[in-house]
Amino acid sequence: MCALTLSLAAAAQSKVYFTKDITPESLVQVYKALGREANGRVAVKISTGEAGGNNYLKPPLIRQLVDEVNGTIVECNTAYAGKRNSVEAHWQTIHDHGFDSIFAVDLMDEFGEIRIPVKDKKHIKYDIVGNHLANYDFMINLAHFKGHAMGGLGGVLKNASIGVASANGKAYIHTAGKVQTTPTLWQNLPEQDYFLESMAAAAQAVHEYFGNGERILYINVMNNMSIDCDCDSHPHAPELRDMGILASLDPVALDQACLDLVFGHTNKPGDTAKPLTDRIRQKHGTHTVDYAEQIGLGSKQYVIIELGK
Repeated sequence: MCALTLSLAAAAQSKVYFTKDITPESLVQVYKALGREANGRVAVKISTGEAGGNNYLKPPLIRQLVDEVNGTIVECNTAYAGKRNSVEAHWQTIHDHGFDSIFAVDLMDEFGEIRIPVKDKKHIKYDIVGNHLANYDFMINLAHFKGHAMGGLGGVLKNASIGVASANGKAYIHTAGKVQTTPTLWQNLPEQDYFLESMAAAAQAVHEYFGNGERILYINVMNNMSIDCDCDSHPHAPELRDMGILASLDPVALDQACLDLVFGHTNKPGDTAKPLTDRIRQKHGTHTVDYAEQIGLGSKQYVIIELGK
């Protein structure tokens, strides 16, 4: 293979920036490494964490980044019984977890929802999101990478799809377009891959909404990696040690890079990825990433750029 072909192949790979340090400063560092400045009205999409859980990204860790971009923490209500499935309960959880005392916070579906277009209409015909999404010019998708009881894994693709969807939108994605009201969600669950494909389609919708992907960026924090999501009020204790922070403009490459780190981990007592990889396999979680690539959201071909090297 000639040098030109090799250089073209390298250029086609998405860049994923990586630091082993999980600190407020390193979070700003990976953001700046991306070379895409968050400007205008900036939404920082996180999970505020279900009451009782303790693995969500904490305010002290993310504060420096949010301040750097003058961002607003954004969330939407959940579609399951808990402490975030109503406006009143969700605001209480936000307060109890310390977000509203530090940041501007916007519960995007507090006053309604809107539909945004999807490219892939195999299962869902549109994406139902909080209507306050229209108030923002730019989004930082700041996800906590971990497992998930239904999707197998939760990274930036889940944070863009289920995370940005309103409560009804969550029901619509979870049922692969069967219903869009929360009371009927659990009676209408589809084949697993249909749900995963619907997540990928919804993530693409949010990506395209922000300037065809030009006004959004993605960060995964690989700490406290339980087999359970931050939406679980009693998550299983993490058995895998923290790995670092990764960031990319390509959400597919980013989630794939995190998967590769987890599946490539050398297990030892007190530091094992096996429970998490078992959960991902059981729920066919990698299919979300595979399908996202298939519909053109991004590429699984990437190059890791370790900061400080």
